[in-house]
Amino acid sequence: MSHTPGPAELSAATSSARRLRVVLVDDSSLFRQGLAGLLAAAGLDVVGQLGNAEPLLALVRHLRPDAVVLDVRMPPTHTDEGIVTAHLIRRQWPQVGVLVLSTYAEAEWARRLLQDGAAGLGYLLKDRVNDVPTLIDAINRVAEGGTAVDPAIVSELLAGSRRQSSALDRLTEREREVLALMAEGMSNAGIGRQLHLSPRTVETHVASVFGKLPLQGQDTTVNRRVLAVLAYLHEHHG
Repeated sequence: MSHTPGPAELSAATSSARRLRVVLVDDSSLFRQGLAGLLAAAGLDVVGQLGNAEPLLALVRHLRPDAVVLDVRMPPTHTDEGIVTAHLIRRQWPQVGVLVLSTYAEAEWARRLLQDGAAGLGYLLKDRVNDVPTLIDAINRVAEGGTAVDPAIVSELLAGSRRQSSALDRLTEREREVLALMAEGMSNAGIGRQLHLSPRTVETHVASVFGKLPLQGQDTTVNRRVLAVLAYLHEHHG
């Protein structure tokens, strides 16, 4: 939390999220207050803060925020309360996005979070909080029903999968970049902006990736293809 975002970062992060209503849940008051300050400076409306998940469902029912940002480990057990609570929120209020934060790159937790459907869910490392535009983008994505997966999780899965799968070796370097961004939850438009590629070029690369890898459920929607890619990478992770 030591990084102080500059004006350019805040300006970039604010443009599409100025009125987004967010609830924060973390048992560390210092982290929670610091995160609230970052989000407020970026133009988001932090409408509620909690130190544990027990009163969260009642608060969501009352406030109906656009998104909830919560720690994966919270009282009383400090195990997986964040994942369990995220699923409860999405089942009861599917219009509320949930971004789960974790100190460690736990691929298994990300898989558990997304296994029943990736729409409106995200898993991000707490270290990413210092990258304000990335954090705001992830909150916006889940609030809009999209998916956000931390690049560190995707990199870990890709590295392990390449040790086990010759199919990944058939991908070009650019196709692997596209695959990684697909797994993070980016749309074709987002991939194009990130890699400075035209929409037609992105479509060509995506089609090539799906043609070379034995992916299941090759739906064109972002959330379904995220699940397909993550399932494949997890299956072949060494």
